[in-house]
Amino acid sequence: MTLRPIILCGGAGARLWPASRPDRPKPFIKIFADRSLFQDTVLRVAGLDGAAPPVVVCGVAHVDQVARQLAEIGVEAQLIIEPEGRDSAPAILAAAAWTAEQDPKALALVVASDHHIPDAAAFRAAIALAAPAAARGAIVTFGVRPTAPSAAYGYIRAGEGEGEDAVSPVAAFVEKPDLATAAAYVADGFLWNSGNFLFRPEVLLAEAERLHPGLTGPVLAALAGAATAPGRLALGPDFAAAPRISIDFAVMEKTAAAAVLPVDYAWSDVGSWEAIWAAAARDGAGNALTGRVVAAGSSGCLIRAEDGVTVVALGVRDLVVVAEDGKVLVADRARTPELKAVLDGLDD
Repeated sequence: MTLRPIILCGGAGARLWPASRPDRPKPFIKIFADRSLFQDTVLRVAGLDGAAPPVVVCGVAHVDQVARQLAEIGVEAQLIIEPEGRDSAPAILAAAAWTAEQDPKALALVVASDHHIPDAAAFRAAIALAAPAAARGAIVTFGVRPTAPSAAYGYIRAGEGEGEDAVSPVAAFVEKPDLATAAAYVADGFLWNSGNFLFRPEVLLAEAERLHPGLTGPVLAALAGAATAPGRLALGPDFAAAPRISIDFAVMEKTAAAAVLPVDYAWSDVGSWEAIWAAAARDGAGNALTGRVVAAGSSGCLIRAEDGVTVVALGVRDLVVVAEDGKVLVADRARTPELKAVLDGLDD
């Protein structure tokens, strides 16, 4: 059975300003190494057994960045280009419908382009473990066993009936809680919702049509009216008529086909500088430093200096300092998840 990875590239990544901006969102910046999060994702799924070339769903503004970064790592992909963003459900359904046309027997694996999963082998093992349930008709999501309570993630409560392949029905999806509620969820065995899915395309399309009438019609019309070129498919204008809705709200929170595989590999959606500090390699004082940085008598800091810039941090603690593209962020590390709200209304 062919496995078709579908990589979603979207969002502005405002919580990682100034490194991430609308013209260069989070998937395309280099955070942990010499490759971007997008490039790491492509290589992670390209190594899956039986994987066909990936499908990358992106907006018009990011086509050149996607093509350039794919060329840098020597991977070919099929691009599905959105005329405008309509959230995750229309994007996933467009890629699922295209996959069903190309190979009706394929399984589709949907992953975000900007998640950090350092153990690629563990990730691939989880996909192989979930594949039999997906082939039987389940829409499998991957629930990460929490390492600590977090208010930054949604949660999944697994139901009874764990089978031989360790996949269980989903009893409930829960939105991001406050920290006290998150602690109770962790104590009760809830899982972090990673937002990755494995399924047969026709199953997801049928469930979307049944549970959210009016969603699949514009998507399929946009696919039928697409402009094509080698390796690229630009969705037609009907795509703009699709409701703006996430796949969780449209399908996953309502369908009886939802299932979850608990996984133990390290995972983060690196949605804030605090999350990046937590996932990064740090020195003996707990500092994560990138570029020309001197951290004298400082601890617990994340400091990034672009080429040509020197940052000196003297006797400070638990700060984020990012100097890039003529912009500087200085913030209490614990408050960086608030950055998006602070930046609302800022011109750049």
